[in-house]
Amino acid sequence: MKNNIHPEYHTLTVTCSTCGNTFETGSTQKDIKVDTCSNCHPFYTGKQKYKNVAGRIDKFNKKYGIQEDEEQE
Repeated sequence: MKNNIHPEYHTLTVTCSTCGNTFETGSTQKDIKVDTCSNCHPFYTGKQKYKNVAGRIDKFNKKYGIQEDEEQE
């Protein structure tokens, strides 16, 4: 490895601005702040909300006068 060409590597504390969770990691930066972390992100916490797809379909059908009871031949 060549001398004096690589950035300095630091051990730092990452802070989540949403929940205040902190954890240590290594980086060439001296300070890292994140908006969401695995402690508060809905995907990781299991509190993810899904859009009501059936409601959107009903709204579309109502808008264009499509009845769901119609049988296609």
